[in-house]
Amino acid sequence: MSGFDSNPFVHPVDVNPFQDPSVTQVTTTGTEGLQEFNPFSARALDDLSGPTIPVSAPSQPAVLQPTVEPSPRAVAAAAQEELRKQQEELEKKAAELQRKEEELHNRDTSRGKENNWPPLPKFLPIKPCFYQDFNEEIPVDYQKICKRMYYLWMYHCVTLFLNVLACMAYFIADAQFGVDFGLSILWFLLFSPGAFLCWYRPVYKAFRSDSSFSFFFFFFIFSFQVVVYVIQSVGIPKWGNSGWISSISMLGTSKAVAVFMMVVAGFFTVNAVLAITLLKMVHSKYRRTGASFQKAQQEFSQGVVTNNTFQTAASSAAASAVQGAFR
Repeated sequence: MSGFDSNPFVHPVDVNPFQDPSVTQVTTTGTEGLQEFNPFSARALDDLSGPTIPVSAPSQPAVLQPTVEPSPRAVAAAAQEELRKQQEELEKKAAELQRKEEELHNRDTSRGKENNWPPLPKFLPIKPCFYQDFNEEIPVDYQKICKRMYYLWMYHCVTLFLNVLACMAYFIADAQFGVDFGLSILWFLLFSPGAFLCWYRPVYKAFRSDSSFSFFFFFFIFSFQVVVYVIQSVGIPKWGNSGWISSISMLGTSKAVAVFMMVVAGFFTVNAVLAITLLKMVHSKYRRTGASFQKAQQEFSQGVVTNNTFQTAASSAAASAVQGAFR
């Protein structure tokens, strides 16, 4: 309780904080340690002479080599060398193609192209009569229309064969129509190869050699073929055609025969439609080729003059005329 009895307003006793025994002891001890340490003494030197750690030399910094761009002259020289190599390769290929073409030409000249149509077995004594190759002889722009004409000829032959069968059934159902059966056989034997020689081969030659004369010959013959198709589709009795009139007339006698004849009449009708369509297509192709009637006349006159038979006949006539004049 004595602490509470003291007067707080009385001046306190002056106390020196540095006179505290703990502080005095610490300061005295630190001073003595510093005074006793000598960095140049032998003990200090022994402490410093410990194991040394080798210091590695600092690595050299990475230095980027500057890119050296080729000069325009070097670029031009490299491009010229590349072009020279390409030109040499093209010349080699051209020489090889020319050599092969000459070999093919010499082979065709020496022995001629071997006929491949019609494709007959080799054991038969009859050999093919024509050479036909769309990819080799027909230009690319005309191959499609030329093949369509070939397919039309095949369809034409199939229709004539079915017409023979229909007319045979017509004759069996009614004996008075035997004439139609006989004529149908004649039309099949006559018009199948005749169509091939008269209008298909001319259009093939026209597209192959761009011949105006072949084009005009084709148009002249094929126009008659279109008319024949129309007559066959009509089917006039006793004309050897199984058309619409003949087939309708058989409805009262035999419906089965009448239906079969109607099918053949439909084939003839399709033939007529396809023929008219292809005639227009060939005419449009013909107008693009630059052919004309004057060119056809010129080709015909040149063909006649250069024909060996005509030359032989003309020379014989001239020789006989000269001999007669001298006599």
